[in-house]
Amino acid sequence: SQPCWSEYLTTRIEQNMIVSCTCPISECRAQPTTAFIYSIVSSEEIIAKYEKALLRGYVECCSNLTWCTNPQGCDQILLKDGLGYGAACSKCSWISCFNCNFPEAHYPASCSHMSHMTCAKCNHGFCWRCLKPWRPTHKDYYNCSAMVSKAAWQEKRFQDYNERCTFHHHAREFAMSLRNRVSSISGMPKIRTLTFVLDACKVLEQARKVLAYSCVYSYYNQNTESMDIMEQQIESLELHTNAL
Repeated sequence: SQPCWSEYLTTRIEQNMIVSCTCPISECRAQPTTAFIYSIVSSEEIIAKYEKALLRGYVECCSNLTWCTNPQGCDQILLKDGLGYGAACSKCSWISCFNCNFPEAHYPASCSHMSHMTCAKCNHGFCWRCLKPWRPTHKDYYNCSAMVSKAAWQEKRFQDYNERCTFHHHAREFAMSLRNRVSSISGMPKIRTLTFVLDACKVLEQARKVLAYSCVYSYYNQNTESMDIMEQQIESLELHTNAL
């Protein structure tokens, strides 16, 4: 009967199981069509949830589509460009990485560099792939004094780069907060000074982001010659960023 179908479909939609939903008769594998669901379910709220489930299922099935990964929340669908880094989201301007599970583009650090995650609250280091505690080589060290000393040196080196990376992320958040406060001024006059502040904040956000992920890149890079050039560029960028 229609009331039974309505209750059945509504439950499946509420449980986010509508995409794989089949006829309730155990030996029947037929799936209800969209037209049939529209004819049975009358609630606009439930229909809206159904349409969102259809869209979510479609995006997950398309290898060239993905959702914007802005942690603040964004429902925009992005088209992967095949280059690893996507264009800025047209809705929130967030830049996602299409090659790994890290939530944002992280140039110049590579995707493998971003496997090492650190909890912002307790500073616990771990690998996001297996969630095991992180070590400098992602393996246990032997117990001899030489290896223990090397491990201690690696840990100190990691802490130094991690502190720099964290500082730049906090500075980036400050620039974002300042830009939001200036943007929210009611009836903000279009004067040159405030326009400059907004533009400067955008530049600061981008510069701090690059500096933060440069710390990750520098930590893992073993090529001394290329790192000398890289460190000079980083130092110059940091000097101008601090001045701004």
